[in-house]
Amino acid sequence: MADMSNSESVAKSLDREKNEREGSISLVVLLAAALIIIAIALALMGREEARPMILGVLCTLAVGGVFSMFALAVGVLRFSEGTPRDEIATAVVENVPEGVLVTAANGRTLYANPAYMRLIGVDRFSDVRGVERAFAGNADAAEAIFRLSQAAGEGRRAEEEIRLERGVDGERGVTWYRIRVHPIGRDRAPRMMWEISDITRERARQEDVFLELQRAIDNLDHAPAGFFSTDRDGRLRYVNATLANWLGYDLAETETARLRLDDIVSGDGAALIRQVAPAPGEVRSETIDLDLVRRNGQTLPVRLMHKVAFDNEGRAGASRTLVLDRSPGADVSETLRAAEVRFARFFNNTPLAIATVDRSGQVRRTNAAFARLFPQSTPRRIEDCTAAGDRALLGKLLEKAFGGRADLAPADAHLPGEGGKVGRFFASPVEDSDGDGEAAIVYILDVTEQRELEAQFAQGQKMQAVGLLAGGVAHDFNNLLTAIIGYSDLLLINNRPTDPSFNDIMQIKHNANRAAGLVRQLLAFSRRQTLRPEVLRLGDVLNDLQVLLSRLLGSSVELTVQVDRELWLVKADLNQLEQVAINLAVNARDAMPEGGSLFLRAENLALGEPRGAGSAQIPAGEFVVVEVQDTGTGMSDETMEKIFDPFFTTKEIGKGTGLGLSTVYGIVKQTGGHIEAESTLGEGTTFRIYLPRYVPAPEEVPPKAGQAPAKAKDLTGSGTILLVEDEESVRIYAARALSSRGYTVLEADTGEMALELMDEHGGEIDLVVSDVVMPEMDGPTLMKELRARNPGLKIIFVSGYAEDAFKRSLDGGAEDFHFLSKPFDLRELAAKVKDVLSGQA
Repeated sequence: MADMSNSESVAKSLDREKNEREGSISLVVLLAAALIIIAIALALMGREEARPMILGVLCTLAVGGVFSMFALAVGVLRFSEGTPRDEIATAVVENVPEGVLVTAANGRTLYANPAYMRLIGVDRFSDVRGVERAFAGNADAAEAIFRLSQAAGEGRRAEEEIRLERGVDGERGVTWYRIRVHPIGRDRAPRMMWEISDITRERARQEDVFLELQRAIDNLDHAPAGFFSTDRDGRLRYVNATLANWLGYDLAETETARLRLDDIVSGDGAALIRQVAPAPGEVRSETIDLDLVRRNGQTLPVRLMHKVAFDNEGRAGASRTLVLDRSPGADVSETLRAAEVRFARFFNNTPLAIATVDRSGQVRRTNAAFARLFPQSTPRRIEDCTAAGDRALLGKLLEKAFGGRADLAPADAHLPGEGGKVGRFFASPVEDSDGDGEAAIVYILDVTEQRELEAQFAQGQKMQAVGLLAGGVAHDFNNLLTAIIGYSDLLLINNRPTDPSFNDIMQIKHNANRAAGLVRQLLAFSRRQTLRPEVLRLGDVLNDLQVLLSRLLGSSVELTVQVDRELWLVKADLNQLEQVAINLAVNARDAMPEGGSLFLRAENLALGEPRGAGSAQIPAGEFVVVEVQDTGTGMSDETMEKIFDPFFTTKEIGKGTGLGLSTVYGIVKQTGGHIEAESTLGEGTTFRIYLPRYVPAPEEVPPKAGQAPAKAKDLTGSGTILLVEDEESVRIYAARALSSRGYTVLEADTGEMALELMDEHGGEIDLVVSDVVMPEMDGPTLMKELRARNPGLKIIFVSGYAEDAFKRSLDGGAEDFHFLSKPFDLRELAAKVKDVLSGQA
């Protein structure tokens, strides 16, 4: 009965709206007919008679129009808001289970379907309340209803879900409603349709599903086996409570949510898991025995049941992995468990990459090291483990293994991909009765680093051998040059510049000095040159070199020198350091035949950790870095590998000795520094020299730029000098040179003879000048014997080798002596003797 009265009420309401609309149209028709009749009557009347009538009609219409405007303004008069009803649409709306309410722009209720009236518990249309009033008594719905009302007032769509402890019909119990509001019509102030649905049953079903899911998750979390799932990037998306407990993690901690596969798998096991990649359209499962890593660092032996499916994007998708505990005490035969664990650890933790293959070359099983060696994608065929050019070599090795041979020599082959990696392949046969399973085991050892070390060792051996040869030749050659330069000086003393032979003697000395420069290069390469290290302000040195370098480079090369103002001090041989800069500048000039730019920079650098690797590693420390950068043709990688080799040159025959960069390398290394080079074809080359910072004592601080140490002008003296030299020409020259300066000279060609003269003359000898390398008794041995006889005896050693190398040959290396390098001229020898005897050296 309630439903029938509700339908009748709604029908009466709609009929009333229809009658109101029809009545309004009749009034308009009647008013139009009356106006027409009046117009006809006035037309039939005379002008004078009609004029008052027309004025009356117009006044009446004007008064009516003004009254209608006021009535419309105050709301007494309004235009109809109704529209003709579509019977089919009305029938649909009246029979839908959702409550439907239509309101005007000003909130007046225009229509409510039976479902809405049942929802709010009314029987008559006159009792229908709007949504705001229907939910006014429920505090839980207040905010949602407010938002919906705002949307309705603004003429926009909105939706909310409301949970009430008591429904709008007053019945007790939790009830869920979904309320939508949206505009209908195209007017500026559209009508709003409200839809209300009771979704309590739907929510109940969702809650049941959620509870079932919670129970499933709870069962999975507390299962007797571990479980985890990862995405394709190796992030752990889910870890059950059992596995988390085994590994010592708390699922409530944020750290657990950030775990990756590499964090919980020992060694290369993660690579082994990632290699399980299904083919397109398939699901791949794999059983893997390996160790997991607990939070405290301890290992946990497990067996993984790993499953990966192909995703919609054509790639291996998320994985799902069951974890079985294989640690002692697990529910498994102890003997079997121990054997499995030992084998799994041996198989997956060995540095050898291992794979089993069948007779067709198909890879069957692999270990973790194999997955690490081929991280991009696990080869399906063993031939994919080598570069294309080495596959035949591997094929021959496998043929022998398939034939049952066990004593197979390994084969070295390049691995695929960039980087130039080299692998050493071993193979052993596997007995296979049916011929369809695993036929051979292939072991692969990455020997890339070993190959590099072997190449470096061979290069070092070659450099050492050439260095020994160069050093020996240079030492003997220095003796010859010392004699040539010395006798030239003796001849120059007795010849005036106007003598015909003076220029010839000068040419001899000049060429001897050039030869001495070549010898210094040989010694620099072999790192045996005699250095005269001094504390230097490197900025002043480079600024002084700028003019000389500009002349060497020519007008086609622009030189830019950039030096930090507060450069640290370094200790090096000034002449050798200048030679390094000159050699690098000349090489840069030759690399820029069409001209270019050369940048010479110097700056401080503090290395907190070592840079580079192998023999080229630069240790941590403080350095002054000198950088020489050109914009030349650059060098290829093959050339870069040989640039420091002696006698290697890219220049034409006769235009380079090949000792320039090897000399630079030797000087830098002997100074205690490091050098590195970078080059790109077509762009240029950069050399960086790292010189260690030197912190001097106060008395070692170098003088300011422009100041030069004072030199002795008077080279004459007196005293007895014991000269020990096995090279006769050098001994005779040195004896004549010292005698000409006023000294008494005793000559000895061996160490034994020198000791005899010492015993004969005793305290008469003031100074000993001795060679270092001599037969029977060398310089260090002679010095010990002389100091045993006369502890305060002054000694000068002369040699073509480095002073530092000589000091290292002494026991303790702390003996007091002076040093003069070969070749030397008469002035250098006299000056050194004078300084030592006077105590100025």
